[in-house]
Amino acid sequence: MNNQDFDLGTVKHFFEHDYHDRGMMKWQGFYLSDHTAALNQRNQQLNEIYVPRPQQSLAVITEVLADAYQRQQPVTIQLKTVDQNNRHWPDITTLIHGYNANDIVVDADRFIPLPEVRNVST
Repeated sequence: MNNQDFDLGTVKHFFEHDYHDRGMMKWQGFYLSDHTAALNQRNQQLNEIYVPRPQQSLAVITEVLADAYQRQQPVTIQLKTVDQNNRHWPDITTLIHGYNANDIVVDADRFIPLPEVRNVST
């Protein structure tokens, strides 16, 4: 087609009176695959039930943590903390970067108080 086949008056009338742009409505159902994958993973985490492991003594917890710190092995930590539905939070699997008398350092800026630890395993 060439420009001579179009009547600009007809085109102008179409866009002013007949064509209705839905704006953002046409994008509402459009999700990126990364976004849907993140949503699915988050829903799975929310629906997963973490079974409470046995409460370990402070001596056992500190022994396992000290051994893992010395060997630079990752540990799996279950906290005593529960959510509003009385379900345990997901376990934390991490390297131990340091510790003191009251806390474990699991990241450069994240401390876990020893009294909050329910169970530790390597």
